[in-house]
Amino acid sequence: MGPDAQQGSRPRPRDAPPLPASRASKESRRSHAAIPVAVFFVVLGVFLGRYSLLLPASLGVTLFLSGFSLLGTRINPLSPHFYLTKKPAWSAIGVVFLGALVLFGYTYYLWKSHLGTILPHL
Repeated sequence: MGPDAQQGSRPRPRDAPPLPASRASKESRRSHAAIPVAVFFVVLGVFLGRYSLLLPASLGVTLFLSGFSLLGTRINPLSPHFYLTKKPAWSAIGVVFLGALVLFGYTYYLWKSHLGTILPHL
């Protein structure tokens, strides 16, 4: 039997007040801070794609490598105790990888449609 049965307590009724924050779900301890940064890099890459194809491609590579870095901190069991206060959320990692794919696709589109130059015109 569980610890509740040993103390003689009854199960919580359906209309009970919510649990305290310390017993909240584990998802509240995950960081979503990478999402706005990734969105900013995608918007910046789309804007800079008018000048050179190298700029959105390099921002895509940066996001792609950052996604692997976030994935490594998510998998590493020592990361929240060693250098992070919160692990990144799976959705944040997914948005970073998706942003990289969007920038790669945008660069490819500009290249195939001859709308962008590799080096900017001075």
